[in-house]
Amino acid sequence: MSQNSHDWEIRPERAEDEARIGALTEAGFGPGRYAKSAYRLREGVAAMTGLNFVAVENGVLRGSVRFWPIKVGGDDALLLGPLAVESAQRGRGIGISLMQAGIARAREGNWRAILLVGDEPYYSRVGFAKLPAGRLRFPGPVDSSRLLGLALMDGGLGNLSGAVRRARIDDAVCADGAPLG
Repeated sequence: MSQNSHDWEIRPERAEDEARIGALTEAGFGPGRYAKSAYRLREGVAAMTGLNFVAVENGVLRGSVRFWPIKVGGDDALLLGPLAVESAQRGRGIGISLMQAGIARAREGNWRAILLVGDEPYYSRVGFAKLPAGRLRFPGPVDSSRLLGLALMDGGLGNLSGAVRRARIDDAVCADGAPLG
């Protein structure tokens, strides 16, 4: 699935994109990102193949978005993030285009909803809205005013409540991120 917007192409992430995505994420979020609750939900879990997209312009990777499987109470959902765009390229619509591609692909599956922790004015442009405070429990502190959700099916957000946790463990890791064993 390729989708052209402006001067960039949105395409599914490939294995050879990994190093550049890592560099973009490091530049955009720094080492402090590992302390965030959203990272606890990604630790040891592989991102969802087929839902992760990159923006490429003239052969240069400009941005990426990834989605992760999570459980909310007993329900399957997705966690969006990180959304990373080269700092000099922000404001061009690359991040919005990346999210639109991922959300469209996620709607093809059986996911109830997508959650994220972020700025409502930005993410509301693709349909995310604040979730009621106290309904979800993240594995660590989260600013409830930044907890956003997007229903992928009718009523997809309505009944979501409870602990937010990893849906699976793909690679056992210890607390510092090193592989176990």
